[in-house]
Amino acid sequence: MDVKELRQQIDQQPRYRLAHRPTPLEHLPRFSPAVGGPAIFMKRDDCTGLAIGGNKARHNEFVMAEALRRGADLFVWGGLVQSNNCRQTAAACAKAGLDCHLVLTRDSKTGPVALEGNFLLDNLFGASYEIVDGGMGKDLNRQIIEAADRFHAQGRKVFRWDRAIVTPLAAISYVECAAEIVEQSAAEGFVPDAIYVSSSGSTGGGLTLGCRALGQKFPVRNVAYVRWEWDIPTDMAQIANEAAERLGLKTRLTPEDIDITLDYIAPGYGKLTEATFNAISLLARTEGLLLDPVYTGKAMCALLDDVRRGRLTSQHKVVFVHTGGTPALFAYGRELGEQLAGRHNAASFSASAGNPPAK
Repeated sequence: MDVKELRQQIDQQPRYRLAHRPTPLEHLPRFSPAVGGPAIFMKRDDCTGLAIGGNKARHNEFVMAEALRRGADLFVWGGLVQSNNCRQTAAACAKAGLDCHLVLTRDSKTGPVALEGNFLLDNLFGASYEIVDGGMGKDLNRQIIEAADRFHAQGRKVFRWDRAIVTPLAAISYVECAAEIVEQSAAEGFVPDAIYVSSSGSTGGGLTLGCRALGQKFPVRNVAYVRWEWDIPTDMAQIANEAAERLGLKTRLTPEDIDITLDYIAPGYGKLTEATFNAISLLARTEGLLLDPVYTGKAMCALLDDVRRGRLTSQHKVVFVHTGGTPALFAYGRELGEQLAGRHNAASFSASAGNPPAK
């Protein structure tokens, strides 16, 4: 299958336009030599436009279309207080004229929730919310269902987070992103040796499906950000195959087709590590681009580790998919400040960043 044929299959799917597409594919000319490895190209899905950008703008084009098809007047969604998903879903609902109610868990944190980062934007977009305790995954899914049932009993037409419905629709959007990467890299005169992305679900499943449907053999290296209660490769393959069925594709994936690492989750979901800070600061100081501590920062840690281990060399060309998450940076002021304070002089900081300050 070629890109044109794949796009025709995607274009047959119901869609509510939200994202700026195609997003740019940019070479990082200063960051690449600073890491001492491959030529790195960044797929700028932080530039999808909706609510400061991110991968959920793509997802929600197909999810929102399904909600509207069902006649919904209320989205019930959920995630952590600083959820990028909730921020972009609230924005999509505002654009489409639907109400949005968010079930937000503080996970292990206690005390009042600060009005900052993604949570501030949720409020600006007009979403109602409830703050609950409990972890991500099945526990939060249960509480979303309970909230949806309450609104349904009040006569609302509810569309809620439902993995079986939402995840394959979201994956379709990243089948399309894979087609963009194949086209754009060809225009730049290369075939990627690998794609790196922060994903434990639809985004990576869709990218892998899209690349395989187009006959591309390079790995899509998924960097997990959380340990789910289920087997992640099996789940991602299932998501991809359900998306393939919706698109009428013959390509099918097995769990063995999913290249994923769980090595960068510690010390826990959303926890800033020194390695993550170093990756964020190096990119910021060489390219003026921002990663976040939860997703893209950890994915970049994986890429940098692969350089150090010799898995990637100066002969390679890789694509890093920037899935957004920038607003979360503003909820990490204390943690980032501690890391910055630890760089007690310009010399030590510039050495860690590979970019000496101007004299």
